[in-house]
Amino acid sequence: MEEKNKNDWLEWAKALLVALGLVFIVRMFLFAPIIVDGPSMLPTLHDRDQMIVNKFSYYFKDPERFDIIVFHAPTQKDFIKRVIGLPGEHVAVIDNVLYINGEPVEEEFLADHPHYQSIPYDFTLKEQAGNYDVIPEDHVLVLGDVRGNSTDSRMIGLIPTDEIVGKATLIYLPLDRIQYVGN
Repeated sequence: MEEKNKNDWLEWAKALLVALGLVFIVRMFLFAPIIVDGPSMLPTLHDRDQMIVNKFSYYFKDPERFDIIVFHAPTQKDFIKRVIGLPGEHVAVIDNVLYINGEPVEEEFLADHPHYQSIPYDFTLKEQAGNYDVIPEDHVLVLGDVRGNSTDSRMIGLIPTDEIVGKATLIYLPLDRIQYVGN
């Protein structure tokens, strides 16, 4: 009987180790939770929304314009912002209109937000840190949706793609805000 109890404990320990190993692999390489901190992504994301970050999507493809990404920021914490500029592009905002390579680009996600309408946030890529004409390879320019209240590429510079944790894909809490946030 004692041998059977020992074998049962050993089997439970193995199962627990396998489960912990799977959780570790999923958490390290596939998905991670994040909590939105602050109002800079309103109205799309609210302060304290809890989300799932897809860590593996950028193993197979590059970030696309308007993806909402999580990245390691210089302030020792992860930020969540929207990709606006891609490598090889010149970005400017003039009279609150986004221009990519001189062409206006509509940002439908901003249209109804009061902060977007009332706070000017004009800039050009050339005026930003690095004095770039175009975004260099392996970098992206990110902005928060509330442009007047966001710490983004205008303050911290362009984001190296190797600092991107993943693509924010799903709000899972609070329950009344469960939704997919892909573009």
